[in-house]
Amino acid sequence: MTTADWFSSPDDATERLAATGYLADPATATTAYLAGALEKPLLVEGPAGVGKTELAKAVARASGAELVRLQCYEGLDEARALYEWNYKKQLLRIQATQATGDAATWDETHDDIFTDEFLLTRPLLTAIRREEPTVLLIDEVDKTDVEVEGLLLEVLSDFQVTIPELGTVAAVRRPFVVLTSNATRELSEAVKRRCLYLHLDYPDAEREREIVSSQVPDLEERVAGQLVTTVARLRELELKKAPSIAESVDWARTLIALEIRDLDDKAIADTLGVVLKHASDHDRAVRELRLRR
Repeated sequence: MTTADWFSSPDDATERLAATGYLADPATATTAYLAGALEKPLLVEGPAGVGKTELAKAVARASGAELVRLQCYEGLDEARALYEWNYKKQLLRIQATQATGDAATWDETHDDIFTDEFLLTRPLLTAIRREEPTVLLIDEVDKTDVEVEGLLLEVLSDFQVTIPELGTVAAVRRPFVVLTSNATRELSEAVKRRCLYLHLDYPDAEREREIVSSQVPDLEERVAGQLVTTVARLRELELKKAPSIAESVDWARTLIALEIRDLDDKAIADTLGVVLKHASDHDRAVRELRLRR
């Protein structure tokens, strides 16, 4: 796959992403196209539930590429992100060599056990080594420790990983890299400098209705409008977790399953658990929206 094979233009990105069920606005389509054309990692930032992770998945589906995902979390280290050695297998090989009476020197033993046979690849190295088209998703990078960003710099700069025992492993085919961040902390300038940047926010009412209708075509247009309006009102409240786009779609499917044809106060109150996952959010919504059961 050459760089142009990701997307040939922003319009091509819009069409091919839409074919996978992802409705991209012009800024998203343009940035996705540029990430492939320029071979630059794409940093997507915004609140939880606006489609950041889904964008990477959609790019993989649209291009027929394999998705390799590194889920970030506090305490993530090199062994989980890059690679580690299979120490148990190495020890067994050393013991087997000793049992046969072979008088191998340490250099010979070292060369024998530090090979691909004993290497356990993790997402970053896996994506670098793949010869097939690959989308590398580094999800919720803001949840890691600052030190972990140092592990990413070599990958994001040169698309290579240095393994002391084996040398430098450079990508034969550069992956399409998407980093997502909920902006819980500021990322380093070094990481940002190596990436294209895209900020995703909750869509406006018209676009969210398009998304809901595309995912749940059986939902009546009038009910879809009621749902989108209600979700927008919920997002204006001071909630622990505002409804995501995926939860809007789930709510639409719920209304279909329950054969609800009018999203009145009772219907909203009865199904709030689909979009609000904290008791305090549920209570606030009932109070602020003045729902009558």
